Amino acid sequence: MKKLLFFLVCGLLWTSAIRAQQTNRYMVFDFIKVENDQIFDYIEFKDLMENVYRQALNDDQIVGWDFWSLQSGADHSTFQYIMITYYEDPVKMMNGLDEESMVEYTRIAYPHLNEIQVTKLFQESLAMRDMPMRLYMKEIVSTNDNFQMKPGVLASFDLMKANEGKFDDYEKAEMETFRPIHQKRIEQGLMGHWSFLRTALPLGSQAKSTHLTMNMYKDYMQFFNAQAYEDLDQTESQRKAVTEGLKSRDQKWVYLATLENVVR
Repeated sequence: MKKLLFFLVCGLLWTSAIRAQQTNRYMVFDFIKVENDQIFDYIEFKDLMENVYRQALNDDQIVGWDFWSLQSGADHSTFQYIMITYYEDPVKMMNGLDEESMVEYTRIAYPHLNEIQVTKLFQESLAMRDMPMRLYMKEIVSTNDNFQMKPGVLASFDLMKANEGKFDDYEKAEMETFRPIHQKRIEQGLMGHWSFLRTALPLGSQAKSTHLTMNMYKDYMQFFNAQAYEDLDQTESQRKAVTEGLKSRDQKWVYLATLENVVR
């Protein structure tokens, strides 16, 4: 009986450990630039990419994919879209999906095309866009919610850089001070989801950012209500913690975007 109980407890701990590991998400952010005369062609390309990445999801190579259209936050001559690919571990994230795999997934997604047509379609789609910036990120913490990712959802991607000597202070502030604030907003219906990510690459003092926060809203009404909201119930100690947290980082840029395509 004691042995049985021992194995049951070990089994539960093992299952919990696996689940804890599965909560870690790794993401690649591709900031995409498309020339003005190719915008309409690229609209077709993102729909093609949705079908291709769905095949990659079915093959367990990724755990999700998003395609966002920027509404504000950057000169459109720099980039107009953000593509996010989700992975279950850092090795898959760094390896990514090679061109051979992408062509194969394209062939599966479009079985009516022959090999030459598939290769041409894929090469033409790559030629119409440039990626001036790519970020490799690890999710550190997120809110508890059941937010549904679907086209039309809004998000602000806030690029942060921890001030020199304040890296740990900043991460502690996001996890212990700002996360509860966002969780409260979600419970009040003022927000859909929030997550805090650390940059894996690029690294070094010249990197433009060290962290990123994703703030998601179901629509513009929820977004503007959240901007107008002021928490009058905050205590003096909470306000002080918020102020100290803000001092630990520099908010480099905020990108507001609309979700156009999603694979889950």
